[in-house]
Amino acid sequence: MKKIRGVLASALSVLVIAGLAGCGGKSKEAAGKVDMSQHVVITYMTTGNKPENGATEEMLKKLNAVLTEKCNAELAIYYIPWTDYLTNYNLTLAQMDGSVDLVGTASDWLDAWKNAKTGAFLPLSEDMLKKYAPKTWASVSKEHWDMCKMNGQIYLMPEDNYAQWINHGFMYRGDWAKEAGLANGVHSWEDLTKYFEWVRKAKPNVTPWDSDGASSTYHGEGYIESKSDYVPLDGISSFLMFGVRRSNLNKIYSPFLEGDELVEYAKLMKKWDEIGVWKKDVLNNTSDNRAEFYLGQTAADQHHTQTWYTTVRPEMDKRQPGSDVGFFWFGEESGNITTMTITHGAMALSAASKHPERALMVYDLLRNDKECYDLFNYGIEGKQYVLTENGYRDRPKGYTDEKDGITTDYWWGRNDNLEIRDARGAWDKFAEISRIYDKAKIDYPYGQIVWNVDGINSQLANISDVWSNYMARICYGKMDDPVAYVAQFRDALKKAGIDDVIVELQKQLDDFNAQKK
Repeated sequence: MKKIRGVLASALSVLVIAGLAGCGGKSKEAAGKVDMSQHVVITYMTTGNKPENGATEEMLKKLNAVLTEKCNAELAIYYIPWTDYLTNYNLTLAQMDGSVDLVGTASDWLDAWKNAKTGAFLPLSEDMLKKYAPKTWASVSKEHWDMCKMNGQIYLMPEDNYAQWINHGFMYRGDWAKEAGLANGVHSWEDLTKYFEWVRKAKPNVTPWDSDGASSTYHGEGYIESKSDYVPLDGISSFLMFGVRRSNLNKIYSPFLEGDELVEYAKLMKKWDEIGVWKKDVLNNTSDNRAEFYLGQTAADQHHTQTWYTTVRPEMDKRQPGSDVGFFWFGEESGNITTMTITHGAMALSAASKHPERALMVYDLLRNDKECYDLFNYGIEGKQYVLTENGYRDRPKGYTDEKDGITTDYWWGRNDNLEIRDARGAWDKFAEISRIYDKAKIDYPYGQIVWNVDGINSQLANISDVWSNYMARICYGKMDDPVAYVAQFRDALKKAGIDDVIVELQKQLDDFNAQKK
């Protein structure tokens, strides 16, 4: 049923949600009768810097006209800037003042379970989801809903129908790698070292990797994944310090406390520092490495696979023709890759929301209604994008991100059934690396465990302090004796209580495995 724009809000009070999720008859029956007499504003909270060019607001006007027609609501966006984002994100939720409704969250990097445990998120009953988010309810499998539960109650709506690879690695120039004698590209840390050594000598005006000093977590843990079968566990520490081995999924350990990988990594980073891979003041550096990569001023960029094939590779093809940017992924040497949990991106409802039912209705439309999805994700056709003959998205003539780009940072409900591929993406590279990943991957094994850290919070806080004091120096080679420094780090971790943490996590893992039998 198609409703006419401008119909009075009072007339909506007992209507079936006709527009919800594309007006399907079954969806209308599932939704039932909903009171939509009051026009409401639903505020969506996301991480990211607020745009200033006005394009997002222009898109929201069009989107809100559609949302008003379909569920008599409109959407506002509340941005949590990237600076100190986790602290500010949690503080905003803790205020419980009703200022936000929909909350973008994640179990592995945005404290989803911690916030559910503290009461910041609203528990979602099956009846509530069936009535107010029928398309989302129907599209998520029972197994996946189970992975969104804590103590038997659903708290999250997962982004479980969107193919992406967010494992990290180094992007490098394939043309320069060939000149460095790496005809087949970079496929190991030894290859990467050889590449950086060549750049340092052959390109004296190029910084091999102009890191800003904030990427230590990823390339440190990435080295360990490459040289072992380590599988880090989500939801315990943002530093991915605890995990299992692919060869023994039932034994908790920390490669930062034991094993040879961290020692060898520290030695290599000392060598990189001596080579001059980064600037001497790397720990205080604020350079924009990616911008320099585009300009040919640095030789590598560290981020995840999706950034490589959707953004950096196509942009470098344009700015540095023939650069042939490749991707060395963490774990490549050992074939060690794990698919991410489906709650890496998820949507929750603030427990303080004044309109939780309407918030669910808005989310169901953003996730499943093509008109809403296209506007919210891509913007206004003709202004933010145009469709090519093969159905891909391209930029209109004269478009620039600075002037025309929208920012919704919607990583919590993307849907491959509605996605329109970006014409600029290196989709051949995506297909190529996906085949490699699919052969090597294992599914994340513990997506249904909600780790209870209440009894070890003090130890985890102490461990975090130790990490902050030591790891940056390890990751950038700023130590006289790497072997001795790693030993000091491990001694400090023991004093902070890391053994207690491992014992407690092992107990929870054992209990989980016993319940499965």
